[in-house]
Amino acid sequence: MFLAKRLAFSLLTLAPFAYSATPAKPDTAGDWPQFLGPHANSTSDETGLLEKWPVGGPPLVWDKPLGTGYSAPSVRGDLLVVHHRIENEEIVEAWHAATGRPVWRHAYESNFRDPFGYNNGPRCTPLLTENRCYTFGAEGVLICLDLPTGKLIWRRDTAKDWEIPEPFFGVGSTPLLEEGKLIVQVGGQPNSGVVAFDAQTGKTLWESVGEKNWQGQPKIGSRGEAPVDWKRHDKQASYSSPVAATIHGQRHILCLMRQGLVSLDPNTGAVNFSFWFRCENEYTVNAINPVVLDDLVFLSSSYYKLGSVVLRVAPDGKGVKQLWRDTVLEIHFTTPVLLNGLLYAFSGRNEPDADFRCVDFRTGELKWIRDEKWQHGSTKTPDKYGRGSAILADGKLIVLGEGGLLGLFKPNPKQDEEVSRFQVPQLQYPSWAAPVLSRGKLYLRSENRLVCLNIGK
Repeated sequence: MFLAKRLAFSLLTLAPFAYSATPAKPDTAGDWPQFLGPHANSTSDETGLLEKWPVGGPPLVWDKPLGTGYSAPSVRGDLLVVHHRIENEEIVEAWHAATGRPVWRHAYESNFRDPFGYNNGPRCTPLLTENRCYTFGAEGVLICLDLPTGKLIWRRDTAKDWEIPEPFFGVGSTPLLEEGKLIVQVGGQPNSGVVAFDAQTGKTLWESVGEKNWQGQPKIGSRGEAPVDWKRHDKQASYSSPVAATIHGQRHILCLMRQGLVSLDPNTGAVNFSFWFRCENEYTVNAINPVVLDDLVFLSSSYYKLGSVVLRVAPDGKGVKQLWRDTVLEIHFTTPVLLNGLLYAFSGRNEPDADFRCVDFRTGELKWIRDEKWQHGSTKTPDKYGRGSAILADGKLIVLGEGGLLGLFKPNPKQDEEVSRFQVPQLQYPSWAAPVLSRGKLYLRSENRLVCLNIGK
């Protein structure tokens, strides 16, 4: 139980022969319409941002209280959409992005209770298209709303439609939109770990992942490498979100499930390959998104020396070989930023032992570790970033620590180079959602508050 209490929740160099960026590019420049931004890799195309912040931090535009939850907001056009919980309702709410003024609200009943004492709000980030808003609630309620009005278009109650073992911390994998299909880590037994829905109607298109692809496979990297003995009660869904990538000319949906990495054909759900990546301890999770560089895929976990691994995808797309494996990065729940072949990441399982690092993607070589002192008893407003989150914009890394410490860094392979830091007074622990940037405005969420700062010149 003590171990469980320590859990928390939660591309890109292009090569013509191997990899192309994934998602749902927005129609309007400056949008942040999905988890981890316009390219789903924590990278923004915006320029014209402040080179350095004032001593008192970037100017405050507005801030508002929120219901509980850990999901980041999403922005498309003039609308900012948040998903949160107040009392016994999960609420999807659109605000005017520039002012925080309410525009529409859609609510439904939720009875979710986190079994380990974390808050009971949603964990997944809204996904916005030109005219649709998709959300996935803590109990597995998947809904599609009309983005301009908030009107309900369709709803699926995944916990009722599939046999799903109760997750540790509720549902925490944000859906992916790929060619008209909404791809979701449902976690259904025995072979419905991932489900594709028609994005327009909510109809089930295919189901995949589970006993058929794991049973009898070796537990690569685990003690003894015993074959998998599939158990019907075992959890499948993780807190990692699906990632789409084109590798060797073939489209892959990469899902880091609770058992490990699975590659799926987006059209049929057929399994291309599976790679076991899981601690044997029951109270552990996978949470970061797979990171892709050329034909390589990076995975990481913070539990029991599982560490990180880089896999090379075979030319036919039907298998992987391990390139390197090490504990140089042990990432709990925040997806690293990839820039010029380097990973900028927060490594560490708990707040005090976490630090900011730079690691070579292809070799696992540690470039630097940011050395900061953790003051005991300072978890409400820590003076270090802890298990922070980072995004890349205008040539700099914008970092949010889990206690609300905001930092600006120049990416540097030789040493950490902090340009500015500022404790956002409205934020406190836990601030686990990654920063969101849209049109020069930075949106930061703590457990129960949303802050908008102006970081444009």
